Amino acid sequence: MTTSVFAAATWNSQDTRLIAVTVIGIAIIVALIVWLKMNPFLALMVGSAFVGFAAGVPTGKIIANFESGVGSTLQEVGLLIALGAMLGKLLADSGGADQVIDKLLARARGAAIPWAITLVALIVGLPMFFEIGLVLLLPVIVLVTQRAKLPLMRVAIPALAALSVLHGLVPPHPGPLLAISAVHAELDTTLALGLVVAIPTVIICGPLLSITLARLVPVPAPVRAGGVDTTTPTTRSVDVKRPPSFGVTLFTVLLPVVLMLAKGLVDILISDSKDPVRTVFDFVGEPLAALTLAALVAMVTFGYAVGFEGGAIAARIAASVGPVAMVILIVGAGGGFKQTLIGAGVGDSVAKFANSSHISVLVLGFLVAVALRLATGSATVATVTASGIVAPLATGLSPTHAALLALAIGAGSLFLSHVNDAGFWLVKESFGLTVGQTFKTWSVMETAVSLVAFVITLLLSAVL
Repeated sequence: MTTSVFAAATWNSQDTRLIAVTVIGIAIIVALIVWLKMNPFLALMVGSAFVGFAAGVPTGKIIANFESGVGSTLQEVGLLIALGAMLGKLLADSGGADQVIDKLLARARGAAIPWAITLVALIVGLPMFFEIGLVLLLPVIVLVTQRAKLPLMRVAIPALAALSVLHGLVPPHPGPLLAISAVHAELDTTLALGLVVAIPTVIICGPLLSITLARLVPVPAPVRAGGVDTTTPTTRSVDVKRPPSFGVTLFTVLLPVVLMLAKGLVDILISDSKDPVRTVFDFVGEPLAALTLAALVAMVTFGYAVGFEGGAIAARIAASVGPVAMVILIVGAGGGFKQTLIGAGVGDSVAKFANSSHISVLVLGFLVAVALRLATGSATVATVTASGIVAPLATGLSPTHAALLALAIGAGSLFLSHVNDAGFWLVKESFGLTVGQTFKTWSVMETAVSLVAFVITLLLSAVL
């Protein structure tokens, strides 16, 4: 729907009813999981059905919307979770994770560990989607937590904050790129200002906030995390004859990061989409291709090279997928609920309301993105729709303020992740948290990230 259509439309009783239905649907999901102990996958399906029927969506369309949301989410995330679990299993069983942990702990101990994991997450997360970065870092986060005997949130929150901030504010992530395009901001200016906003935001909402959240939810590392089993003192297999060196381990883990970052750089440097070099990097730099190549390389560096036979490698890869099967289903159902809300018109209702407001363009962009994030659960949908609504108001802005508008929208798109966000369920299942614990940690952190980033953006707009 275009901006002009939103401008012509006014808020009505149907829009009010849709928002009420959304709130009730979310409450039903939470109640089913928390009070009735229903599996989140089934609870999300029930909640989606309620929203569809209560919103007056045709019966066939209710199912189609849910299936579309599940399909699009698993298309982006499901295969990546499975590939990441395979990589994590081989990393752990070969002793590669031990190498990373030993090096990390050799240079950072106690209170310095959250800062070290933040730096690692910033490096890994720069070219990566949030979900991919979490999948790759999950075994390291869990094993570092165990080895250092720290509360899980002291290590997890810094990593999550770094990945989330980069995903929402810094190109070449899709959300920031879409906002930059919509408001006609300059890429280099937005990238520079994005880093200025991102660094203090990560510090405040990562290592510093983790102190409070670790006290609020003092949980240990989960028994299982992705493809990694933490029930034994060491994860290295007895079959390992020669564990991989730190350099080999780092190369294998960072290979998908390098490939995706290289794709972004080549796309910027080579404008011709038919150029052979760009064609190659456009393929190998896609997340699915990059992680597949990393898994294949890991079969050599973490498999044959350490003494595993082909059958042992295949068995480990098969064993890695079982623990993440339910995670994949729950994340997919979260995407289904998101699409159910969008299909019912909730996003359009929020957009119409926001478009009729008369406030500062930066504040408007932030608030519209917040409302859409709360309603749909998707940071990307919030960014795209909010950018389209405020784009006409961006005409005449200086390059600096156009970039700040894109960042304000990005900050709003990260606000309060909850049960309609697939990322909420990915974090919950990855770290073995309850719904309540996920709200107290992940949701609080996301809200803090959004607010801190927006405040810094406003401060920059006042001095630039």
